[in-house]
Amino acid sequence: MGVDRRGLRALIQLGAPARHKGASRTSVMMVSVLKEKMKRIPTLTKQNVIAKSTGSVSGSTKGFKDFVLRREPEEDDGSFDNKEMLLQIERDYMEAAKRNDVATMTLLGKNVNHNAKNVHDRTALHFAVAGGHRDVVELLVKRKVRVDVADKYGITPLHLGAWFGYADIMRMLVQEGANQKALNQEGMNILHCAAINNHIEVFKYIIDDLQMKDLDAQDKSGKKPFHLAAEHGSAEMVKKMMEEDYQLSTTEKDNEGNTPLHLAAKNGHTEVVKSLLRTLQERNELNEAGESALLLACEGGHEDCAEVLLQAGYDVSIVTKEGRSVLHRVCESGWTSLVKLLINNGADINHQNQNKLAPIHLAVMKGHIPVIHTLIEAGCNIDITDNRKQTALHLAAELGKADVVEMLLKANCDLTLQDKQGKTALGVAARGNYVIIVDMIIKGERYFTWKKDNAIHNDTIGREFPLTFKFDHKTENKQIRGIMWNLAYNQLKDNDWRKLAVEWHFTEPQIQAIEEQWIGPKSYQEHGHRALLIWLHGVQMTNQNAGKELFEGLASIGRKNMAEKIREENAGPEPKKCTIS
Repeated sequence: MGVDRRGLRALIQLGAPARHKGASRTSVMMVSVLKEKMKRIPTLTKQNVIAKSTGSVSGSTKGFKDFVLRREPEEDDGSFDNKEMLLQIERDYMEAAKRNDVATMTLLGKNVNHNAKNVHDRTALHFAVAGGHRDVVELLVKRKVRVDVADKYGITPLHLGAWFGYADIMRMLVQEGANQKALNQEGMNILHCAAINNHIEVFKYIIDDLQMKDLDAQDKSGKKPFHLAAEHGSAEMVKKMMEEDYQLSTTEKDNEGNTPLHLAAKNGHTEVVKSLLRTLQERNELNEAGESALLLACEGGHEDCAEVLLQAGYDVSIVTKEGRSVLHRVCESGWTSLVKLLINNGADINHQNQNKLAPIHLAVMKGHIPVIHTLIEAGCNIDITDNRKQTALHLAAELGKADVVEMLLKANCDLTLQDKQGKTALGVAARGNYVIIVDMIIKGERYFTWKKDNAIHNDTIGREFPLTFKFDHKTENKQIRGIMWNLAYNQLKDNDWRKLAVEWHFTEPQIQAIEEQWIGPKSYQEHGHRALLIWLHGVQMTNQNAGKELFEGLASIGRKNMAEKIREENAGPEPKKCTIS
């Protein structure tokens, strides 16, 4: 029985396996088999569809990423079903082109619009070229498809051939009259596409065979192909364009004032940077933002690249229009190894930007502990103030960064400095209700006051208890911490803790900072507990007898019974641990 081709065409165009009037049973079966065959084809994944492109995809290459990942961008028009812009047969035809299914395209070919566009203005030829499907391209060319159709981003099939490195397919398209000078919406031509992706064969085809050296022009961002090759790390392309035979290298700046070296350094392309430095005479050139290639390399964390630039003589002291140095950028980003590299190469560790922020301020604001440690070890001024007259400790207290506060306290920062509002770091922490930090700073103030007044004993400090201002979690002190809690919550009266604090030389600002915390009518219990633990820290750090000091303190505020109980517990040939039941 012969095939009813007229009925078959109608069924395929309708996209349904239902029996069509005038169609034979055989034709219906053929369409059903075809449809099932197409369903069984596995979904394309990123791993098995990415073409030969070796370059990265950036914002300046808008539209190409859709082809790299084999997906469509988000649909902009939600007013109607965009998918209905294509007939089912046209969608099937495009899908066949994507997966190099020549057989299906041959079967559908006589009944389909070969130039049909999807909602993104892409045709079957776009997908065939992007996939490197030479056989499909040949089929479409034989069917006289339009070879210069641009999609919504202005990308033509010839752009895609250059982007993915298919010189042979490009030859086919050029022979069919493809426009070799076509520009996409970003102003990129085929030479830009080849340069980005390091496709030497395509480059040589364009320059040697097509003699299109005039394509060495700027795109809308002011970048020539050489800029893009440097920006995307196309090392071989950069070297090729620098050769005497081509002379397509440039030191011109793009619209943002970036030279090819700026772009290569920003993206960490060390080999490209080395190539450019061999012929570059000018050093420390700045872009419109006042940024050097060294600053851009460091900002991106590209240590190898930064080291190459430093060895080439780049200046670490250059600052941007906002007064930001290279060290500012890396401290803010947290690149510890780069911080060390810059310091070792003479970077000013105390340079302040237009807001008077020094590197230590930025590191503290971001909480980069290793960077802070590196700056302190290098001898930075930890008491330097910004335009709010705040030190690094003020900022750490304001932001509630206890670990940073600990580091700064250990570095013996100045605890008396006041900001523009007249607040010390202690006042800032109390205002923010950062209880842990308040207690840490009070411990620090008391400890360093004692150290200053007892300089002769400083050599014995910390032998038993390592210096720290954090809450004590050590197991061996669990018992005495329990005693302090019991004393505060069960035995001391409302104003007793304040009297003890005065007896133990707490300052009035310290007492007020503790009292900033409010948890209800019995807040005094928590206040007393905190004061006792702060006092205990000082006793331990200065190697004093806790039992004796507590006895004397309680006796001085009129709690003799409690004091006598402590005396009894500590009586005997050897003093016992301070215990209160």
